[in-house]
Amino acid sequence: MKMFFLILGMSLVTYLGRLLPVLFFSQKNNRPRVEKFLRLIPYSAMTALVFPGVLSVDSDFVAIGVVGALTALILSWYGMSITVVVIGAILVNMLMYAM
Repeated sequence: MKMFFLILGMSLVTYLGRLLPVLFFSQKNNRPRVEKFLRLIPYSAMTALVFPGVLSVDSDFVAIGVVGALTALILSWYGMSITVVVIGAILVNMLMYAM
């Protein structure tokens, strides 16, 4: 029964975390700064999730993760698709491991 209430509580907190922004930001008359902030949230969240992994790819050779991330950054800067960016970063990492 404890596990049931734990899961119920976690689902409630998750649901509220998704519901409250919709309720507060559903108006279309947001200021441009608020709109820009809201558009940048996914990029910030993705960076926060990916960056620690970049530094912990190989504890003996941290440069592999950094070079892979830089490769992905450069490819995405030039407007490549997400598939090309991911495959390019993987190939660069594989080449560095082979060296």
